[in-house]
Amino acid sequence: MCDVALIYPYFMPKGNKSLFRFPPLGLGYIASYLMQHGINVKIIDGTFQTENEVIKKVRLMKTQIIGIQCILGTEKASLRLAKALKLDNNLIIAGGPQASVVPSMFLDNFDLVVIGEGEQTMLEIIKAFNQKESYHSIPGVAFKENDQAIYTSSRKAIANLDSMPFPARSLYPNEIYKSMSKMKYGYSITSMIATRGCPFSCDYCSRAIAGNEYQERSTNNVVDEIEQILGYGYDRIWIADDVFTLRKDYVIGICNEIIKRSLNFSWECLSRVDNFDLDMAEIMKKAGCARIFFGIESGNDEVLQIMKKHITIKEATKSIITAKKVGLRVGAFFIIGYPGENDDTILQTIKYSNSLPIDYLSYTFPYPMPGTGLYEKVKDRLLVRYWNADANEIAKHKLMFKTDFSESKLKFALFKGLTQFKMRKRDFKHICLSYKIFERATDIAFRIMR
Repeated sequence: MCDVALIYPYFMPKGNKSLFRFPPLGLGYIASYLMQHGINVKIIDGTFQTENEVIKKVRLMKTQIIGIQCILGTEKASLRLAKALKLDNNLIIAGGPQASVVPSMFLDNFDLVVIGEGEQTMLEIIKAFNQKESYHSIPGVAFKENDQAIYTSSRKAIANLDSMPFPARSLYPNEIYKSMSKMKYGYSITSMIATRGCPFSCDYCSRAIAGNEYQERSTNNVVDEIEQILGYGYDRIWIADDVFTLRKDYVIGICNEIIKRSLNFSWECLSRVDNFDLDMAEIMKKAGCARIFFGIESGNDEVLQIMKKHITIKEATKSIITAKKVGLRVGAFFIIGYPGENDDTILQTIKYSNSLPIDYLSYTFPYPMPGTGLYEKVKDRLLVRYWNADANEIAKHKLMFKTDFSESKLKFALFKGLTQFKMRKRDFKHICLSYKIFERATDIAFRIMR
């Protein structure tokens, strides 16, 4: 028996090759906050289970309050779970990025939708439910009453992140995650966050939970959590902040504290290219940083302006060279087929991305998430409503809106770019000639395709 069951409805497909597969941090934070207030909580992580196994497990718990995290790609699974678990005397709650951005999508199947940060909101919901009180006075929720959608006032962001307990990692299937990552990479890895929010407004990016209000935890608080994670036996940490390197002094402070405590582990993070320099790279490397990822997105400056990235190709190249100079491994992300692109810009992105001294390369289609500028651009020509998180590596690239490019043409561009990347990384005779022949032939084929 437990007071609250929190479900992560991601059911990992066979053959999934994503580098970013970690326990649900959001549910971990909510669970630990509720536990701090005397509430018995369980996290049911669907990553290594089937949907039916999760349903059966939750039904056996007979808990009255069920929270389901709704993220991009799991909308269908979230709705199915809500329908399967709904009883007359229980409360089904939706939360997470998708629920926060489009609460209307979930109002017919959930009793309540949490909008924004969920820790304090969930606690107030539980108290109201137990005391049979109205939800009208709780900030940050939506629900239906007499077939009318009710939206309460917005909830302010948590003012002091140090006041929040660390995620309830004891509720995660840590041994399975460690075993999976060790088998895949040779080391075990999990995630954490040091900051919340992002002050930038990239056209394609959804800031559904924390928004543009950037907040930092203290350096000691961050490194205390690192020590806790290492106590669970993890070798590496993915710092999952939207923009970990935003403030140089903050990053240096965390690195110095890691060095001061002589913590022996490696870590990775995401960075913008315009707030990364040699001083930062050197101290990060010294503190155990093994790899850094840059969201570059395009190899054309005009397309970057359309995306509202506020970076340049020159800045991107400089940051990658800087990272490699100190011995960091580097990954880069690019988007293929953004509104406003043409054959030339796509081929420029493929050529540019394959000119960089990087170790990991990812291309993706533009995915119009509600609440983004991209969504507003294409909402009148959407082809599908949901992105399929359960698809295999090829099928998951789905063109979601009508564009001048066919889906097959964009998939060919992805294939071309990744093939060139693999060719560059191989060491065999006549690579330069083979590469040039492949590049020129596929450039022509791409331009011919419709």
